[in-house]
Amino acid sequence: MNVESKILSREISPILWKAGVTVSTAESCTAGQISAALTCVPGSSSYFQGGVVCYSNDVKVKMLGVPQDMINDFGAVSEPVVRAMLEGALKAFETTYAVAVTGFAGPGAGPEAPVGTIWIAVGSEKDVNVVKLEGDDGRDVNLARATHMALQMLLDILKKDFPAEEE
Repeated sequence: MNVESKILSREISPILWKAGVTVSTAESCTAGQISAALTCVPGSSSYFQGGVVCYSNDVKVKMLGVPQDMINDFGAVSEPVVRAMLEGALKAFETTYAVAVTGFAGPGAGPEAPVGTIWIAVGSEKDVNVVKLEGDDGRDVNLARATHMALQMLLDILKKDFPAEEE
């Protein structure tokens, strides 16, 4: 985990804690890096409920309820799938917020998108933000960039929803 992710986690933690809200994750290509960043802060058990590393499509379907037809129609690395992963995490863990990531970190890719294509969804039942990252800078950099972006997106939505909790 890089220093930037740890710094973001330290900013996220007090907002979640003071607001009394919870978060969960559904990670494919990042394979738990976002969960690790969120839990590197002492006291994270008060707001982090859990996460699913859904590297395979079967896990996306069985554990998160992503429709197989959606994966067949749009590909596992797509906006509809990352949105469904987010909804699945919110439901499975009964959390206020969730973070979901799916992508091709490299070196291989699929027919629907090139290496470096990573979809990130962050939000709640009422508000979801989605970002598509593109560009291949090597697997390690692609994953670090996705982890950092997901944490930044979570921080941004928390600051918007709880402006008084930032301090």
